[in-house]
Amino acid sequence: MINVEIDENEVRELYLKTLREKIDEVDAELIFWDTKELKRRTCMSWNTIQKEFFFDPRFPKRKVGGKWYIYAPKAKEFLENWLFEQCNL
Repeated sequence: MINVEIDENEVRELYLKTLREKIDEVDAELIFWDTKELKRRTCMSWNTIQKEFFFDPRFPKRKVGGKWYIYAPKAKEFLENWLFEQCNL
């Protein structure tokens, strides 16, 4: 007879580590966001985004055809700075 014991905490930590790695992989794969992804990433409505920062000249976006493309690495940096600026007003 074989008896197997599993440390639940260790399994949980391994699961969370793997999950974090996969999330980082997916996140790193996105070079551009569209407006739908921008709304998802910021948890803001389109109207709020437009009112608060979309037309800020520092916000990295380009319109190609009829669609907005946001350069993800620079957008993250901009959003971090923008949020900090809002807290210091």
